Amino acid sequence: MSTPRKIIHIDMDAFYASVEQRDNEAYRGKPLAVGYPELRGVVAAASYEARAYGVHSAMPSVTAKKRCPHLIFVTPRFDVYHAVSMQLRAIFFAYTDLVEPLALDEAYLDVTINHKNIPSATIIAREIQRKIYEETGLRASAGVSYNKFLAKIASDYKKPNGFFAILPQEAEKFIETLKVERFFGVGKVTAQRMNACGIFTGLDLKKRSEAELVRIFGKAGHTFYENARGIDLREVKPNRITKSVSAENTFLSDKDSLTLLGVELYHLANEVMQRMKEEAFYGKTITVKVKYADFKTITRSKTFPNRITNFKFLWGAAKEILKQVDLSQQKVRLLGLGVSNAGDEPENKYGQLELELF
Repeated sequence: MSTPRKIIHIDMDAFYASVEQRDNEAYRGKPLAVGYPELRGVVAAASYEARAYGVHSAMPSVTAKKRCPHLIFVTPRFDVYHAVSMQLRAIFFAYTDLVEPLALDEAYLDVTINHKNIPSATIIAREIQRKIYEETGLRASAGVSYNKFLAKIASDYKKPNGFFAILPQEAEKFIETLKVERFFGVGKVTAQRMNACGIFTGLDLKKRSEAELVRIFGKAGHTFYENARGIDLREVKPNRITKSVSAENTFLSDKDSLTLLGVELYHLANEVMQRMKEEAFYGKTITVKVKYADFKTITRSKTFPNRITNFKFLWGAAKEILKQVDLSQQKVRLLGLGVSNAGDEPENKYGQLELELF
C-alpha cells in the first residue's frame, strides 16, 4: 500500500472584509460588506459580524441592508487583496513547490515531501497559520488530510481561525456522519435531490451503488461514490492552466434597456479584467452571454488579433458585441462576459491598441 499524501488546504477567513478591517480601525468589530450598496449591487464578501445578521457573499446589496440596516459597505480594493495574496503564496512556497491556488484567498499544498523536511503536516499547517498572522495581520483556517476532498472539508470545519485534521484511520467514520451539503460538488439543488432520495449523510450516500448514483446525478455520481469512501485521487497541481475568465450577473428585475445593460456590462468588465490580472491570463476572444426572461440563452463572440490587456478596450468591445443582441422581443434576466483564447504567442510579444469603440 502506498504512503498517504499529506495535503493542506488553507482558507483565509472572510478575506476581503478582514483586509478592510485590518486597514481601518473604524471597521473593526462592526458588520461590514465589501461591495456596492446601490440597488443592483451585490455583496462580494461579508465580515463575521455581518454574517451574524445573515449577510453573505453573492447576496443582493438591498437584501443585505434590510437584514442589517447599520451594515457598512466598502468598495473593493482588488489591488490590495492581490498584494496580500502574493504574501500568502510566498509563505506557502517556503514549504513546498506543490501549491495550487484556487483563488486569492485559498490554496492546496502537498507537503508529503517539503523543503523543511518536517514529517508532520499538522505542524506545517499550524506554522503557516502563525506566519500568515505575523506577516499580514490576518487569520486563516487550515485543514489537513490525505486528499484534497477531505483537506478542504477540514479547513471549513472549525472556522474562523480554525484547525482540523482528518487522519486516514478516522476518515471513514467521519465521512459517514458528514451531511451531504458538505460534499464537494453538492450545492443547494443537488442536496435537495439527494434528500428527496433519502440521502442525508455520507453513510446514506455510501449505501448507494455507483451505477445508481450515476443514473441519478450523471458523471458527478462517480465522484460522490468515491468521496463517500474517502477516495480522491486528484493531485495538487501547481500549474493550473487558465483557459478562460468570465463573470455574470442575474438581475433582480429583467432589463430591456441597452443603456442599463451597458452599465451592467461596465461592472462585469471590471470584474473580468481584475480576474485576468489575478490569473495572469489575457485572451483574444470576447464573449457576451445573454439569458432572456424565458430562460433562452444566446452568446455572441468576437476574436481580435491581439490579446485584450486593458479595461477600456474590453468594455468598449463588449458593448459593440452587445449591440448585436436582439432586445426588441424579450427582456434580459442575466448578462455575462467572458474572455478566452489566449493563443500561443510569447507573453512579451502582445500589445493592445487603444481603440475608441464608443
